[in-house]
Amino acid sequence: MACLHDHSCEDHDCSSNWSLYKHIDLSKVTALNEANPGSVKSVFKAWEERLDSSGVHLESNEGDPELLVFIPFTSDVKIKSISIVGGADGTSPSKMRVFINREGIDFSDAQSMQAIQEWDLVENMQGVLEYQTRYSKFQSVANITLHFPENFGGDTTKIHYIGFKGEATQLKRDVVATIVYELMPNPSDHKTRAESGGGLSHIE
Repeated sequence: MACLHDHSCEDHDCSSNWSLYKHIDLSKVTALNEANPGSVKSVFKAWEERLDSSGVHLESNEGDPELLVFIPFTSDVKIKSISIVGGADGTSPSKMRVFINREGIDFSDAQSMQAIQEWDLVENMQGVLEYQTRYSKFQSVANITLHFPENFGGDTTKIHYIGFKGEATQLKRDVVATIVYELMPNPSDHKTRAESGGGLSHIE
């Protein structure tokens, strides 16, 4: 299901306040079959800049429209919707399949695995469409993989913008790991009062 923006975005969830852009671990974003290595990073930008197509964009290799994009987040997120702004002249992706919390997926995996959700896309040149997720399935998302198997007939697939709306958890994953460690202290890391001359044996 897509959301048509026939309303004031400032009064709805489509405002930039819901954008997960700042929670994307951009340095670890990758794509398979991109014509220009590293160009995938350019499609993640602030909501207000989604229609800026003047810079670098993601494009598949000539004659092969399939793309696979891996996006990790700096903290677990809940994803409410996904927005895709593709290219003109049949180069926009026409289908999107999504996998959650699965690292190292290649094209063979993507074609054989059951996606958590998939959409038939429409050409979205003005950035006014958002594809709603089955929200209950998009909780605690550490990373997401987007599979674009085909386009609208172009020799390549072009993507200018990928955006996610939703919420992020307050704790980043490295902080959570530290808390888990401290909940199970190693006795050798802590001196007891008995060892330091005190009358009680108690781990501090």
